[in-house]
Amino acid sequence: MIKDYFSLAFQNLKKRGLRSWLTILGIFIGIAAVVALISLGAGLQAAVTGQFGGLSADALTIQNKGTGFGPPGSTVIEKLNKNDLDIIKNIRGIDKIITRLIRVVNIEYNEISDFGYLADVPEQEELIKVIYESFNVKPEKGRFLNSKDKGKILLGNDFLKTEKFEKEILVGKDFLINGKKFEIIGILDKSSNIMVNSAILMLNSDLEELLEIKEEYDIIVVMVEDKNKIEEVAKEIERKLRDDRDEEKGEESFSVETPLKILESVNNVLNIINAIVIGIAMLSLIVGATGIANTMYTSVIERTKEIGIMKALGAQNKDILWIFLIESGLLGLVGGIVGALIGLGAAIGVSNIANQALGSNLFVVSTDYLLLAGSVLFSFIVGILSGILPALQASKLNVVDAMRK
Repeated sequence: MIKDYFSLAFQNLKKRGLRSWLTILGIFIGIAAVVALISLGAGLQAAVTGQFGGLSADALTIQNKGTGFGPPGSTVIEKLNKNDLDIIKNIRGIDKIITRLIRVVNIEYNEISDFGYLADVPEQEELIKVIYESFNVKPEKGRFLNSKDKGKILLGNDFLKTEKFEKEILVGKDFLINGKKFEIIGILDKSSNIMVNSAILMLNSDLEELLEIKEEYDIIVVMVEDKNKIEEVAKEIERKLRDDRDEEKGEESFSVETPLKILESVNNVLNIINAIVIGIAMLSLIVGATGIANTMYTSVIERTKEIGIMKALGAQNKDILWIFLIESGLLGLVGGIVGALIGLGAAIGVSNIANQALGSNLFVVSTDYLLLAGSVLFSFIVGILSGILPALQASKLNVVDAMRK
């Protein structure tokens, strides 16, 4: 019996041809938008989270609160100082401490000037190894900096492919930074971290001498002895720095971030963005559902006499109800299938365009079969719900009145 219902419903939709496709237009636009936005949101979340892929589970970062956008610590007015470093050194549970400097500098190559981010590398071999491991990259050309590489720099992968200097950047060539020559010792391979790809690395002593910096730091990275106690160490650092600066809790001029806190903050922001854009996309589904309901009401009016004949031949109210519900459900189902495929294709297309613009493969959209199946099922349910009232109206038609139409 159910098979007959589906067969009859399908034939009725087929007869209406163009009208059926116009009806599902709203549904597949809505589903396409939902699938595309969720897929892009997941891709964006993966890309952004990938920027923190080098964070170690036993590391936390301390920096003063910044005034704008830029690399960590680079936008603060008052830098961390030796007093802050000494306080941190005296806290129990700390294994290693790495100070970092990140500054914007003028760079020049082939007599063409630009601006770039300059970051330091510690001069202790043990700490240098920690930095390189956190980057999770290897030299594509040349080699890593070591503690004896005074006057030398290591470049991120973006410098290997850039055309802004109108000449290939080669290992062994000189690079001007704030007017001073430095030899390029190596160029890193592609990293999942955009900042690493665009960074210029040099030894800490070279950077301090170049920029005339003394006993100030943009970031202090702390490696703890026991990663299970990282939150305890972070709270103790907060307390000691807060007491030294005579600041109230919640009004600190600095931040102590654990990897978990950083990722939670990023994911919270991305989840809010995803919720907003999906909510906007759902409006299209409401429009689509209204279109299905309107079409089904029109169908009831046009087929009143047909319904009367069916009832005269023995069809019961439930039979008429099922036929109309299945018709509306099929409208939603077809719209869902088409929309899901279009949405996935659109998401993949946008991600490819974004990757080409960025010159990387950071933005990856994968096929989520659960999302596709859920979207199709949801659109089928929306179709059924949209057809309930028209179906009830059709099933309750009086056979005699219907035959007179």
